[in-house]
Amino acid sequence: MKVLIISDSHGNIVNLKHILDFAKKYGISGVVHAGDWNTSESVETVLSYRIPLYTVLGNADVRPEVVKKLKNRSKKFAEYFLIVNFDGRNIGITHKPSDNKKYFLNEKLDLIINGHLHSRYESIEKTVKIVRPGAVIWGNNFAVYDTASDKIEFIEDDQI
Repeated sequence: MKVLIISDSHGNIVNLKHILDFAKKYGISGVVHAGDWNTSESVETVLSYRIPLYTVLGNADVRPEVVKKLKNRSKKFAEYFLIVNFDGRNIGITHKPSDNKKYFLNEKLDLIINGHLHSRYESIEKTVKIVRPGAVIWGNNFAVYDTASDKIEFIEDDQI
């Protein structure tokens, strides 16, 4: 299974469409958004591609209509943190990296996905891979997680 990882779209519809077009073209099976949608139009844009959405809120997601749409139409949604399983891989999602220990300290996870800092990042702490895809608002910043190989690929503009 290939999973699109995005975060911090902050209402940038042009970049979201460009990234989701890539996702459709390459047969992405799920979208993880690590928060900071900002607008309900951002939510509608992602949902319009009909790829299952797994998401949390970010610190900029204060509009009630954003929360309502995400609650009602995401495949899986939580306000602060979410744990999902894709093909036997346990994945934790939260917006702020500083919340990782708070929410995931006692969880057996393969991967933790964060946003908030608007930068790309990948590391391994103990046995858990930690990834930030970068911010959609600043360009086509995203990653693809392949559950079969347990690998993250950061996608560059010239690849799409």
